[in-house]
Amino acid sequence: MSEESVERKAPYVIEWREGFKIGLAQVDAEHRHLFTLVRALNLQSVQQTVEELLDYVVTHFSNEQELMESSGYPAFEQHLKLHEEFGAHVADFLGNQDEWTEERVQELRRFLNKWLIGHIMTHDLRFGKWHASHKPKPAPVIAKPEHKSGFFARLFGRG
Repeated sequence: MSEESVERKAPYVIEWREGFKIGLAQVDAEHRHLFTLVRALNLQSVQQTVEELLDYVVTHFSNEQELMESSGYPAFEQHLKLHEEFGAHVADFLGNQDEWTEERVQELRRFLNKWLIGHIMTHDLRFGKWHASHKPKPAPVIAKPEHKSGFFARLFGRG
């Protein structure tokens, strides 16, 4: 078996890793699902999987952007541009109307994995850290003494 045929048979697959977490449960779950969809890309179901992937990317980007905007994330506009650039790259790739081949499926998978990892580990992680440091802090709980003592406690029979 030649080296070229081994490369063709082994799909380019990157699994979700805990190290990809940014600390926001919803975003992390959506990222994990994106990796699942990219992993599911194959020649037999490419059209259906691409459609599902595109629908889910729109959902994820909308959710993430809403979270950024509502939390007052200062780099929201720049992040939005990154999402738009991603959409333009995918549209260019899918718009060329080339026939789906195993090589083209692998090219799409490589692009998506590379972009996802790069985007998550830089821009989304930056947002996750910012969000964690800007959450409203809960008011401190003032501990009540279990056994009251002192003049007023004894006066009112609570000592």
